[in-house]
Amino acid sequence: MELKNKRVLVTGSGGFIGSHLVERLLEEGCEVVAFVKYNSLNKWGWLDSFDKKVLDKIEIFTGDIRNSDSVRKAVKSVDVVFHLAALISIPYSYISPESYVETNINGTLNILQACMDYSIEKVLITSTSEVYGTAKFVPITEDHPKQGQSPYSATKIAADYLAESFYRSFDLPVVIVRPFNTYGPRQSARAVIPTIITQLLSGYEEIKLGSLHPTRDLVYVKDTVEGFVRLAECDSAIGKEVNIATQSEISIQDLAKKLINKINPNAKIVSEDVRIRPQNSEVERLLGSNEKLKELTGWIPETDIDRGLELTIEWFKNEENLRIYKPWVYNV
Repeated sequence: MELKNKRVLVTGSGGFIGSHLVERLLEEGCEVVAFVKYNSLNKWGWLDSFDKKVLDKIEIFTGDIRNSDSVRKAVKSVDVVFHLAALISIPYSYISPESYVETNINGTLNILQACMDYSIEKVLITSTSEVYGTAKFVPITEDHPKQGQSPYSATKIAADYLAESFYRSFDLPVVIVRPFNTYGPRQSARAVIPTIITQLLSGYEEIKLGSLHPTRDLVYVKDTVEGFVRLAECDSAIGKEVNIATQSEISIQDLAKKLINKINPNAKIVSEDVRIRPQNSEVERLLGSNEKLKELTGWIPETDIDRGLELTIEWFKNEENLRIYKPWVYNV
């Protein structure tokens, strides 16, 4: 499939990855419909930070992914759907698991049903590496067992299986896209890299974190959205679940040390109990295989960890960006 001139819907378009994907799809020559959650202040998330010339190229659709009427109206007029809308914070899923069921499972069901009813050409469902739980073998391939180690990951597992069922039962052209730990400009405050950077840039000498030993496979956001685009163009990916990973890992402690050395070498790391996941919920190791994505599309990550962190730090150094965040607050 060629995306150029296609009318595409991006749910979660005001979020971190979604806003970058919108920019990339515009570059690809797509007609983009951006689904943003309705609110009385008419806020469009990170899309509000776009230049007016860019915003004028985007059709904004306000609604709620949990509402089937909203979803059907948004899906009715498009060719391709990128479904990124989700609740993603793991700690908050301990507090409010029902909201994760409503958004991540029911919201995905609404998308799948509408895409089937309107014969959408392709629908990309966004998964997460958290569905694997702690690695039983590495690198983690798409055949790795799934384990719900948090209410968040459990709802994403359910959404993935719903997507698979619509492919198998109704021939819906579904691709399950599974990014590992994406980072970069605009990432939410609850993620570890913004947590570290904002504390450092705000002059904190003690950087407060949770568990330091777990490892993660970190993918720069531009590489992640390139993976989405490549998979949308690849008809051979239909019916498959595909990792987006660098096939390398770094511990939270080593990651923090890298950032400290780049910003303030005098800062120290402090582990706080309140930030530590329950023992059986912590995902100890994530190291993903990207062999399937390479085989299908030729994708390779273009931004290594040091360059990606430098680009992210530069974005946070902009005072208008930094002041959005509250480093003195632990974001669940």
